[in-house]
Amino acid sequence: MYSKVYSYGLKGIDGYPVEVETDVSNGLPHFEIVGLADTAIKESKERVKNAIRNSAFTYPVKKITINLAPADVKKEGALYDLPIAVAILSCDEENEVKHEKDYVYVGELSFDGSVKKVKGILPLLISARKLGYKKFIIPYENLQEASFISGIEVYGVKSLIQTIAFLRGDEELMPVEPCKFEEVKKFGQMGMDFCNVKGQKMAKRALEIAAAGGHNLLMIGPPGSGKSMLAKCFPSILPDLTFDEALEVTKIHSIAGELDQKLGIVSTRPFRSPHHTASTVSLTGGGSNSKPGEISLADHGVLFLDEFPEYTRHSIETLRQPLEDGVITVARSNATVVYPANFTLIASMNPCPCGNYGSKDRECRCSPTQITKYLAKLSGPIMDRIDIHIEVENVTYDQLKSDTLEESSAEIKKRVDRAREIQIERFSGANNFCNAKMNASQTRKFCKLDRAGEVLLRQAFDRLKLSARAHDRILKVARTIADLEGCETIQMKHLGEAISYRTLDRKYWH
Repeated sequence: MYSKVYSYGLKGIDGYPVEVETDVSNGLPHFEIVGLADTAIKESKERVKNAIRNSAFTYPVKKITINLAPADVKKEGALYDLPIAVAILSCDEENEVKHEKDYVYVGELSFDGSVKKVKGILPLLISARKLGYKKFIIPYENLQEASFISGIEVYGVKSLIQTIAFLRGDEELMPVEPCKFEEVKKFGQMGMDFCNVKGQKMAKRALEIAAAGGHNLLMIGPPGSGKSMLAKCFPSILPDLTFDEALEVTKIHSIAGELDQKLGIVSTRPFRSPHHTASTVSLTGGGSNSKPGEISLADHGVLFLDEFPEYTRHSIETLRQPLEDGVITVARSNATVVYPANFTLIASMNPCPCGNYGSKDRECRCSPTQITKYLAKLSGPIMDRIDIHIEVENVTYDQLKSDTLEESSAEIKKRVDRAREIQIERFSGANNFCNAKMNASQTRKFCKLDRAGEVLLRQAFDRLKLSARAHDRILKVARTIADLEGCETIQMKHLGEAISYRTLDRKYWH
């Protein structure tokens, strides 16, 4: 007897339909799965068999053949357990299972027949909706994640028994109620507050500009100067995550298995801070299953790399493509996947191994060779892709003990939001959403200088020996500074401040 049910698979953050074709025929008892299934799917034979038996259904003692079509696409994961079980049971007249042809089934089975949650439900549902699928049966634990997708009917099941009862009409299930994004945004954590940071006026100003324009930033300073604390405060002044951005971020976190199932969606901008011993694969993504890495998990958020030169040279160089293009291409022997990687890089470092090179009040113990070798870990192309370079000095005792109230993150965020509103209006209809993502034609259009500005930028270009990329990034930062002040044109003071943020790489890497 023949049966066919529908399921869905994932390749990167995009889904594709999978037809689970089942043939149960007379012959020696045998269970075979074909269609480029990985180990987890092949092991589903035992999970499905025991789940059917322990759920008090009749398991056909016959020759069972399962085909996962399309047969030329690699299938991964345990999410096909439920559709395979439904397909097998619908082939046996004793079970009286008549499945609906327009349902899509996804779920992992335990030996006792319970349906366990799976990864990647959100991107799966979004992709399936685009192709016209409207009804889904998924694990009950994944319902909250599915509640943010409108225009479809999603039913959550806890067991194989409940699934079959629903298909027979013996039990009624209600589709999940839609959930609004605004209802979960209030549960997000915004990070530390800038009101707790004493001093560091210049660093706060630079971080405000970085947040307003989406610019990458590098902090150089001695140990204990507060670089890490400043970076942890940075998310508190970023604009709120929009629903479209939240869906994209949630797709990645769902695939990686890092989604909070209680919320069902990522409601605040991610802040990822991998240790400097992290491998290149953990940063870029990959492995045998081409899973997303830290670069992609920081999409629409912050990637904080503390002790920047301590990362391997190869790991640092892999940042080139995502910093330039906003995507990371993970190419492996069995798959090539493109993941979003539209993040803001915040990096911090000491100026030398001991950390005191260039300090006003501390003596450096490193030799010139040690300093040169340490700084050489950061190449010119990487430094060129970082818009803002700042020095962070140690705070004084008087600053630490001062009773002066520092400006809060909420006040800084108001200015950042106003600047972003200007940029959203400026780039309406375009793909980018902030100044840092302007292409060459947009830079020429929106970053025009007067004659005095052109003279100043020419002098800086020649004296600092800037590259074409550094030239454009100075203009983009100047445009953001002007937006923070509500100016339509870039003035000399805006340009001068932007140029000042590009001098440290010439100072330390001269």
